[in-house]
Amino acid sequence: MKKVLRVLMALALLLVCSVPLGAEAASSFGERVEGMAEVTGVRVSTHDGMTRIVVDADKPVKIKTMALTNPTRVVADIQGAWLSGKVKRDIPVSSPFASRVRIAQFSKNVVRVVVETNVGKNNYRVFPLSGGPVPGRVVLDFGQVGPSSSGATVALPDVKKPTQPATKPAETKPATKPAEAKPSTKPAETKPATKPATKPTTQPQTSTTQPSKPTTQPQTKPVTKPQKTEAEKTAEETAGTAEQEKTETERGIDEITGLSGKVIVIDPGHGGNDSGAIGPTGVMEKTVTLNIALRLQKLLEAEGATVYMTRSTDTEVSPKGANASDIEELQARCDVANNHNADIFISIHNDSFTNGAAKGTTGYYYSRGSAKSRDLADKVRSGVIDQIGTQSRGTQSCNFYVVKHTDMPATLVEVAFISNPEEEKLLNSDDGAQKAAQGIADGIADYFG
Repeated sequence: MKKVLRVLMALALLLVCSVPLGAEAASSFGERVEGMAEVTGVRVSTHDGMTRIVVDADKPVKIKTMALTNPTRVVADIQGAWLSGKVKRDIPVSSPFASRVRIAQFSKNVVRVVVETNVGKNNYRVFPLSGGPVPGRVVLDFGQVGPSSSGATVALPDVKKPTQPATKPAETKPATKPAEAKPSTKPAETKPATKPATKPTTQPQTSTTQPSKPTTQPQTKPVTKPQKTEAEKTAEETAGTAEQEKTETERGIDEITGLSGKVIVIDPGHGGNDSGAIGPTGVMEKTVTLNIALRLQKLLEAEGATVYMTRSTDTEVSPKGANASDIEELQARCDVANNHNADIFISIHNDSFTNGAAKGTTGYYYSRGSAKSRDLADKVRSGVIDQIGTQSRGTQSCNFYVVKHTDMPATLVEVAFISNPEEEKLLNSDDGAQKAAQGIADGIADYFG
């Protein structure tokens, strides 16, 4: 009997163990979030009298907002969304307009964003924004947010300011001018009275009609203005909203990333006669780096940056082409950045090793370079890892020619190991190349942010 029980228990255990629990969990999670927007990041920027918080999502979203007191908070609920595990949940903000941002999965299909702030209702604005390189965004502005904003740190004290210009027009200066004797005596002068005796009956009529025209014009204008504004309220509000949307779109793209006006040089490693490393299935490094670089160029230009490429096709950079020495080729790449007075220089490469198991992403900066170069290298490496999920191999100093002989902060990023079969496949895919480009763009945005 005991043997039978043992056999039955063993069979039961075998059945339990044979069920792919991880697959079921993954499947149920995939089903739960299917069709929902994934919230992928939160970015904060403070300048020009305003703090802007942008929440990124992979598709357009709808929001509900509310204000809470004790303490003062502004809440934005993102509908039909789920929060990526990569997003930082609690972000301190060093700003006179906001002190903290928190984000969490409030319910199974709502992501809640809470901003601790001390501004009044006229000094913040929350709205969704779609289009551009990020399909969906929620923008939360605090401070000087538009015509309704007083433009100071806290709204309440500044509400008094608009009353000052309102009282100035009511001063005695405009009041005394119409009451002066000059306008009253002019019509009473004898000159117009003597002239209309015989000669021109039309002249006095025209002279009398000339003063009447200004009187009729002001009468008709004030009458028509209220009628027009009442009839066109909706149109004006729509036009104002459209114009505001345009400015918000520009500011949402330019200000939050800080890329407007920035000059960036992208250097796709190798090219032309130099294939670079070659993967197990024959994928060449020069092809992968160019693919990523061209995608990165589009992302950065969409964010307002001016981008120069050391090469945009499969060719050498040096005017000497295949006849250039290694140093001449590398110096030609540096010259592109130095001659354009670039703000930063990004050289894109893929790592390789004899052991195909080697994998991961590395950021490099010149060993004797500035702290800004290290910061750039670190942020770009982190951005790539966040997007393609590779292992971090750290941010390391180096003596590579292109980061040593450029005059601005520079980094060389080894996106992944092309010698690793899995990472070669990732690098050679459209999805992998796009995510790698997005990761570098994210790192650049963080650097300038």
